[in-house]
Amino acid sequence: MANDLDVRNPSPEYLAFWREYHLCTLTTPRPDGTPHVVPVGVTYAPEAGLARVITNKGSAKVANVLAAGPEGARVAVCQVKGGYWATLEGRAVVRTEPELIAEAVRRYAERYERTPAPNPDRVLIEITLDRAMGRAPAAPAAPAATTATTA
Repeated sequence: MANDLDVRNPSPEYLAFWREYHLCTLTTPRPDGTPHVVPVGVTYAPEAGLARVITNKGSAKVANVLAAGPEGARVAVCQVKGGYWATLEGRAVVRTEPELIAEAVRRYAERYERTPAPNPDRVLIEITLDRAMGRAPAAPAAPAATTATTA
């Protein structure tokens, strides 16, 4: 499954992999063009074609996205578990609307099973996705049905 996938209609295995608890990385371009890679929590909403990262407004990742201008920055988020991996790519912008941040916090809490502490400096890096790729684990096989026999 290392081929490009449909961002809005991923396979059930790929989506399940993005629903599991995994630390991710976010890669943003610095103003000089070099990559800045940091660990983050990411949520993926294929129905909206979005990935979301909540962070502090003073972070380098926010500065990098803002430096790209109003059209946003090309970024990638990735997660790895053993030989399995999943990458989402797209254009990121910084959002400050309280209702969007609240929704991102809710989704983060759902995926990572903890609600982040309140942070008045929290912002949302919202990524409009245009590429998904990876190699997700196959869904576990359903248990075989057993039949009782009588002698």
